Amino acid sequence: MSEPKPYSRVAVTDAAAALLRTLTAQHGPLMFHQSGGCCDGSAPMCYPVGMFLIGPSDVHLGALEVGLADPVEVYISEAQFEYWKYTHLTIDVVPGRGAGFSVEGPTGNRFIIRSRMLDEPELRTFGLASSA
Repeated sequence: MSEPKPYSRVAVTDAAAALLRTLTAQHGPLMFHQSGGCCDGSAPMCYPVGMFLIGPSDVHLGALEVGLADPVEVYISEAQFEYWKYTHLTIDVVPGRGAGFSVEGPTGNRFIIRSRMLDEPELRTFGLASSA
């Protein structure tokens, strides 16, 4: 019998995972915070653990397994989560430089969010399915 499919709200592309491994070697353990702020729009900001303090109004979206000893934790502001709670987020990387304080800035790359709507099984798992 196969195990049930685990559902998550956040994922990472292979390219972003590779960059995270490189950045971790330079900066130590990393984490993401997804805000809806003005700096770089809604780009995910990547910080060394402890540089950005998570508050009680931040929501833990998940942990990214990127081939390191420890996963990369991903948080989102509560206000932004309310807008995106029906959405699955994938962290990707593209060439270019963002305007924020994210650690990948000097690399000539920037992290971005790719999103899709949660499917019906995911909606049920997260308690978001409408009762019909």
